[in-house]
Amino acid sequence: QLQLVESGGGSVQPGGSLRLSCTASNFNLAEYAVAWFRQAPGKEREGVACFASFDNATYYKSTVRDRFRISRDYAKNMVILQMNSLKPEDTASYYCGKLSGSMCWPPWSPDSWGQGTQVIISS
Repeated sequence: QLQLVESGGGSVQPGGSLRLSCTASNFNLAEYAVAWFRQAPGKEREGVACFASFDNATYYKSTVRDRFRISRDYAKNMVILQMNSLKPEDTASYYCGKLSGSMCWPPWSPDSWGQGTQVIISS
């Protein structure tokens, strides 16, 4: 059974960093584009970053482009979201999603989701 598991969430102060991981089981994550999403309380889920396996291109929501970095660890079948200079407005549950193809065609529409990991930015 195809499975995605997120980890690395937590609570940090503004300006801090977190590293989220999305680990795949029972399929090769390198064959697909993978995106990170987040959903804050009372808000819709939004795409944050996407990694296209086709050409290793990366895409970011404008408000995180200079602070977040999406990358892959092929050996661990994992996609990573490094988040720096975190702000209170980054507080949300973060989810990774596998796209059906190898490119990050908008809107990023995963066919498989992880269960999410919570990120809280607060002083």
